[in-house]
Amino acid sequence: MYQGEDAVNTILRQSQSEVLSRLYEMKCKQIKHAREKGEHLHSQVLEAEAEAISNALKSVR
Repeated sequence: MYQGEDAVNTILRQSQSEVLSRLYEMKCKQIKHAREKGEHLHSQVLEAEAEAISNALKSVR
């Protein structure tokens, strides 16, 4: 392992975390809209996707 490898890994984790955070925020907005439209099944699918994104965020952090 070279000296810069830890720094590179930290930057990659931060970048992944930022992308996943944005995806999670967008998914939450989609859930809200689906609920407002009364699309129960669609909101359940979106909630499952949001949970997967949340789990990915936890593993990156």
